[in-house]
Amino acid sequence: MKVLACYSMKGGVGKTATAVNVAWLAAHAGLKTLLIDLDPQAAASYYYQVKPAKKDWSERFFKAYEHLLEHIKHSQYERLDVIPATLGFREFDVLLESLGKRKQRLAMILAGLKDDYDLVILDCPPTLGNLAESIFTAADHILAPVIPTTLSERTFDHLNHFFEEHDYPKKKLMPFFSLVQAQKSLHHHTMDTLRQRSDRFLQTTIPFASDIEKMGEHQQPVVVSAPRSKGGLAYAALWAEIAPVLQPAAQQLD
Repeated sequence: MKVLACYSMKGGVGKTATAVNVAWLAAHAGLKTLLIDLDPQAAASYYYQVKPAKKDWSERFFKAYEHLLEHIKHSQYERLDVIPATLGFREFDVLLESLGKRKQRLAMILAGLKDDYDLVILDCPPTLGNLAESIFTAADHILAPVIPTTLSERTFDHLNHFFEEHDYPKKKLMPFFSLVQAQKSLHHHTMDTLRQRSDRFLQTTIPFASDIEKMGEHQQPVVVSAPRSKGGLAYAALWAEIAPVLQPAAQQLD
């Protein structure tokens, strides 16, 4: 089982749209996939029309993987399940502070799912606290969307520095450019600059596109509602680029 986190320190960069579309594409490719919505805004849950339990169970989330099993919801798509977020998830940083081995806690919980899923995708809130560090430890790979602007460039630099200072493997990071506007020279300049500084940026770029914005209206991934649109094709290309490191070896050989 692989764990893929969709993470950014900055909100509004297309993180959740990426998690939602990659989850569908992974399931469509044959991987038994679980999308865990860790963001209390619950946008990923909304896109999949999955509602959380009426009673808040956030205090039990990190206690045992059996609690996760109780809250797994089937989506309307084959091989794709969802654990929806609740408002109680906003207390995860505080909850982890009171637990031992808090950096390893998420990895310990997710390990219990290894016989049930090929891929777990984490849609992460834009925070940099105990939860983020637990995510950095648990994830095999971290998809990090970066808008090609000065502020997003600084945010990505901060993330790199944090990994260096806390000895997290930078090879886990898979940054890519998101909400790209091809007509803006600033976007092109920033992308060229960052690619010169780092060879880890994926080749695929996700455009600023109305079809992606309309995902909320359709409550579907854009790869379902508009697969031949610019956004749909871009996410398909992103999946094709990252699939080789996420798919089980047997499937890669097929």
